[in-house]
Amino acid sequence: MAFSQRMDLRQGQSLVMTPQLQQAIKLLQLSNIELAAYVEQELERNPLLQRDDSDSSSDDSEHSTTETDDYGAREGEDLVRAQDNLDAPSEDAYEADSPSDSAVEAHGSSSSGSGAGSTASGSGRGPGEDVDFESILSSEKTLREHLKDQLAMAGLNEVDQIIASQLIEETDEGGYMRAEIDQTAEQLGVETSHVLEILDICQGFEPTGVMARSIKECLALQLKELNRLDPAMQTLLDNLALVAKHDLYGLAQVCGVDRADVLDMISEIKALTPRPGAAFAGDAAQAVVPDVFIRELPYGAFGVELNSDTLPRVLMDRTYYGEVSKVAKRDEEKEFIEDCAANANWLIKSLDQRARTILKVSQEVVRQQDAFFVHGVAHLRPLNLKTVADAIGMHESTVSRVTSNKYMSSPRGMFELKYFFSAAIPATGEGEAHSAEAVRHRIKTLIENETLDTVLSDDQLVDELRGFGIDIARRTVAKYRESLRIPSSVQRRRAMRQSA
Repeated sequence: MAFSQRMDLRQGQSLVMTPQLQQAIKLLQLSNIELAAYVEQELERNPLLQRDDSDSSSDDSEHSTTETDDYGAREGEDLVRAQDNLDAPSEDAYEADSPSDSAVEAHGSSSSGSGAGSTASGSGRGPGEDVDFESILSSEKTLREHLKDQLAMAGLNEVDQIIASQLIEETDEGGYMRAEIDQTAEQLGVETSHVLEILDICQGFEPTGVMARSIKECLALQLKELNRLDPAMQTLLDNLALVAKHDLYGLAQVCGVDRADVLDMISEIKALTPRPGAAFAGDAAQAVVPDVFIRELPYGAFGVELNSDTLPRVLMDRTYYGEVSKVAKRDEEKEFIEDCAANANWLIKSLDQRARTILKVSQEVVRQQDAFFVHGVAHLRPLNLKTVADAIGMHESTVSRVTSNKYMSSPRGMFELKYFFSAAIPATGEGEAHSAEAVRHRIKTLIENETLDTVLSDDQLVDELRGFGIDIARRTVAKYRESLRIPSSVQRRRAMRQSA
């Protein structure tokens, strides 16, 4: 059989992940804080983009709805189709619009924003604004700054200061040093024993217990400062698991003391500080801002409305685009302008479609979980991504991205969208399945109502739950109880006896 080479022209389909599609997928899973930062970067990078400061009331109405609203025609349905096809089998094809096509569309269409309000603002100050110097000067010192101030007065040589500075950088806000000593020594090119010597010096800094590598070491440093680290106390620290279980008999045996001494030592430990760095300023926590508002309507339904303050409003400056297009002479200049126009147009469409997709998913979640908003968590229904995806005609991976880092404000409080998705626990008989989250709530309620004479074991919890029509295994009850950080029935009974 002879072998030969030849050229064939074949037509086929393939899945193409264009830069525009990558951007759309990225925007879909960003939180509102991350989205605002991303859009701010695009405003600085793309000269054709500008922030829309016009009145948003008319556009915002496009992104608010009730459960009975109809979405009508969707601008940018190709974007959703592209997102869904990205997760579809490889035989499903996606043909992306070329940048030149997007640029022509951008140039020919009317100027419009994304239909959302902007939260970003310029950093410059007007001449009439005052700078709050008092708040700047009175800002709290962080733990790292406090430790570095003490390091500067420790009298260490240059090499030791470098080692200590590295250890301080690896100390978290709680005051614990999280670096591996061997890795730090290898990274700095010194002996492990040398790093341990410097760590011992740093552990003498204030607050007492700082830069410990474990809770046991942190408590030991504080007890040593109080001159209370005797052999019995050291043995107690070596058996903190027994302390957590309230096993006073076991502690008395291993420590070689009586029950009264064990109780005294436990009281001393409770008086210590498990997080020595908590008293210092840390990174400012960013408040959670809801992406969606749920409002109860007079006739019993629930209205779903996007929070326009979390949706950046941008538009393309078509006047400037026309001006620079006329003066561009070189091919590089024309290509740059067309790329900026295409990117601006695609960003606007992506932001608009992101808002519509969030609204669509939220509307379906509210429809599926209406009993939760009326009666509470005990009536939360089992729900998965596929159910919502099938109902709204999207791929479940798209729904997963939409529900990541998105929050819903309702009359019952603030919840992440993923909170409403939980596994189904079968019901006894022919009843309706129960949500795993509702079962957890039921377990928590049963345990909270316990008394010393009615402490429920996991087997008894199974019987109680079956009385509510929940068919559940003992190991599942134990798993849910542990996820709620509820100790076993033995530990709960022992704790009740001690507190009685």
